[in-house]
Amino acid sequence: MFADDQASKALGIELIEAAEGHAVATMRITETMVNGHDIAHGGYVFLLADTTFACACNSRGPVTVASGAEITFVAAGKLGDHLIATATERTRYGRNGIYDVTVHRETPDGPEVVAEFRGRSRTIQKA
Repeated sequence: MFADDQASKALGIELIEAAEGHAVATMRITETMVNGHDIAHGGYVFLLADTTFACACNSRGPVTVASGAEITFVAAGKLGDHLIATATERTRYGRNGIYDVTVHRETPDGPEVVAEFRGRSRTIQKA
């Protein structure tokens, strides 16, 4: 799935790790991703989390899509930040799943959380 994801590739998102129910992806905040407050536009942070969520929930094979998601912005992303998103499956039931994604940046003092994302998935039949 990620190999055909042109939107994520256009933003420089790289898939670092993928396993059943788990994924890690990264993205650097560029000048075109900074808003009028001189911080990362939340839509880009959401997109990184959503892409990582998609890789985790599609890791078992059946086509799976988002049925909903929410994000909490904890700290502002900054120009040049190298963001790392880690998705973890919490549960699957029937055709549904729940996944948590933490987006952080590395600092000299260790990881700093930028956002927490929760995604809900639904397995579908491919047309």
